[in-house]
Amino acid sequence: MTIPRLIGVAILLSLLSTGLDKAMWLNKPQPVSAPNWTGPSAPLDTNRLALVIGDSTYPDADSPLPQMTRDADSLTNALRKDGFLVDALDNATGRDMSRAIDRLKARVHLNSVVLVYFGGYGIQSDGQNYLIPVDAKIWSEEDVRRQGLSIDRLLSELKTCGARVRLVVLEASRRNPYERRFRTYSHGLAPMQTSENALILSSAAPGQIVEDPSELRSQLMTALLTQMESPKGIEDVFNNARDAVVAATQGQQIPVVSSTLTERVNLWAPRAGVPSASVGSAAGGRRK
Repeated sequence: MTIPRLIGVAILLSLLSTGLDKAMWLNKPQPVSAPNWTGPSAPLDTNRLALVIGDSTYPDADSPLPQMTRDADSLTNALRKDGFLVDALDNATGRDMSRAIDRLKARVHLNSVVLVYFGGYGIQSDGQNYLIPVDAKIWSEEDVRRQGLSIDRLLSELKTCGARVRLVVLEASRRNPYERRFRTYSHGLAPMQTSENALILSSAAPGQIVEDPSELRSQLMTALLTQMESPKGIEDVFNNARDAVVAATQGQQIPVVSSTLTERVNLWAPRAGVPSASVGSAAGGRRK
């Protein structure tokens, strides 16, 4: 075999190997980017998982929601600082969200504490709440159910996967941007019924909407990040954040906390050079 032909064969084998490696990589849970903060921090804890989605650019909406990507970025950094393994998405398509959920479920095990955050448009249909990806083409309620992500179903799937505790933060209580296309429609989100050991913080009560102000971050995220600065149970963090929003808006915005927790779960984890605090202690948390 001539030298040029040998070189060609070597190049072909190299390309085939690269393609195979890439295919194998795509079929595995993707690595999550490293934390990007400085100072005292918690060690990475693979028992503490988070999926953070901030959607701001919807082609069919009247205007973008820039706060949602900023809120998502801020929460991502705070969670990584507290030792969470975070998968973060900005302006996620339906395919992006589906893949991220598959990655999350692949990482869940029996001792997992899982937190899901979504900022963007949410629409209720037939008593369930659907989180809308930025590339959704919504012309009817059937499109909502087909193209949206059911948060109710996701919580059920995480429980089936074995997640010990499921935490949710929803900033999706907005006026339906597709309402003119529906015969009937409802504003805001529907009430959420969850099984044992779940905790949900929503930016507004069922059927209520939040008007986006011009501040850098939303009222809910500002309050939540402040509460996350000190060691306390996650239920206290959510309740205190709700109370802070009510006070800051003089009652114009009333977030809702729904809890079926049967144990105390600390959001704050031990950090380098800081006295230890347990991540999750035995049963004894309040039930609401």
